[in-house]
Amino acid sequence: MVNDNTQINANTSINANSIPETPIPARPPETPRPQAQPQRRVHRRGPLRQARLALAISAGKMVGTAGRVLGVGGGTSLPGMVARRIDPDVLKAVMTGSKAIKIVITGSNGKTTTSRMISEMAKESGNRLSHNRSGSNLLQGVTSVAVNFANVLGKLESDVLIFEIDEGTMQHVIPEIQPDVVVITNIFRDQLDRFGELYAVARSLDKVLEGLPETSTIILNGNDPQVANFGQNAKARRLFFGLNTTEIGTPVPEQSADVIRCIHCQEDLEYKVAYLSHLGLYRCPNCGYTLPPLDIAATSVKLAEDGKGPTHATLTTPEGQMEIEIPLPGVHNVYNAAAAIGAALAAGFPKQKLPTALSKLQPAFGRFEEIKAGDQTIYLAFVKNPTSFNLIMRLMMQHPGEKHILLAASHTVVDGEDFSWLWDIELEEIAPQVVDAICSGNKPEELAMRLKYAEVASERIRMIEDREQALDAALLNAGPGGTLYVLATYSPTQELRRVMQKRGWVKHFWEE
Repeated sequence: MVNDNTQINANTSINANSIPETPIPARPPETPRPQAQPQRRVHRRGPLRQARLALAISAGKMVGTAGRVLGVGGGTSLPGMVARRIDPDVLKAVMTGSKAIKIVITGSNGKTTTSRMISEMAKESGNRLSHNRSGSNLLQGVTSVAVNFANVLGKLESDVLIFEIDEGTMQHVIPEIQPDVVVITNIFRDQLDRFGELYAVARSLDKVLEGLPETSTIILNGNDPQVANFGQNAKARRLFFGLNTTEIGTPVPEQSADVIRCIHCQEDLEYKVAYLSHLGLYRCPNCGYTLPPLDIAATSVKLAEDGKGPTHATLTTPEGQMEIEIPLPGVHNVYNAAAAIGAALAAGFPKQKLPTALSKLQPAFGRFEEIKAGDQTIYLAFVKNPTSFNLIMRLMMQHPGEKHILLAASHTVVDGEDFSWLWDIELEEIAPQVVDAICSGNKPEELAMRLKYAEVASERIRMIEDREQALDAALLNAGPGGTLYVLATYSPTQELRRVMQKRGWVKHFWEE
């Protein structure tokens, strides 16, 4: 994808007078939707169809149990894969027969943490819950929720169903789920060889939203110029979340920002403040396109100076002001919390329960996860695009001292075979702090080359393709009592964490 983001500093004029100084008004309060949704018509299945459904669910449960017993998997995707081979309608059948509130979370970044926040809110509110908590978010992983939690007759006893769904899978899954609430966190460049450019992703998601009924609610990131425009022709109710403060942020988006021009007229957007990549308070000076009034808005944000948390924020909501403490670092987690609160309120969870639920949150595996390895500390971060990499890197820079790092990336279908995004990350910012770096994955030479162009000295870089050997070498570099930072794409994250699990440093990811 041709990206002319490099022109932003030279060509984007910032006219502070063109963006109002007054706070973005919140939408008037709306009556929360009751938890009990209108009863759906349950289509009766004939005896043969019912038997096929029972066989599909039974087979799925069996392979999931076998995987856990043998230690080769947690039943996060294989049960759904097997069940769909026997009955392709297994997910649709279970969803049609359920009266539970169905919440879907999608977007480029933040899906797993946002869904875990909503999960904690649902439990704190006294609901029985089913959730693809492990982050297995393709069609088979979503189907596994139905297989794992339903009985053999396809009946779910849950009050709330939470689905994290890959943005490229939404068009296939949403018609089968028919969700009550859909959350879209953001849209960033991600796996260009799989998704195509982000405008194609945006069009696909917008089309999905148009098919939702008027009883559904869509929760959209108002600070994202692409996402805020979604659902113009949708029948469903729309609510917008985001930040509205000048306490944090920069005057212009970072160089790797994906959306720097108006999505309607292509004029350079003007920013009063940019919070994260292209997310911020924006306005088009030509056609006037700007962010909508925010229903859930963080009007005050206090980030931890040590890059470890907690994070404090004040939010305005349709049900009044809310003070929250998130035991996680970073502005991205304020976005995640605002999105989760929007979904929780739309689902009818009591407002007073939500801050308590957030305070109990633990980081999902691989989300700047702190791991104790004897007397050493490992920070494991799953990175998959410039935005996530830059965000984690800047959190690292807040930690004192020089940095020992392990970079691991692989060219696989699930990781994305296109590595061009490596040249849009701001490695130059952290390079002076890098005392040594191990490059791993199936193309370590590309990572090493990127470090060299960031002016990390060649003698500080080693290439070790084997993941376990790379981890051992990196820990040796960190030394007794030292700290190691691991930044890895999807497959290496799973591989490295599996090594850590075998050594007793972490649990299986499906157990957390």
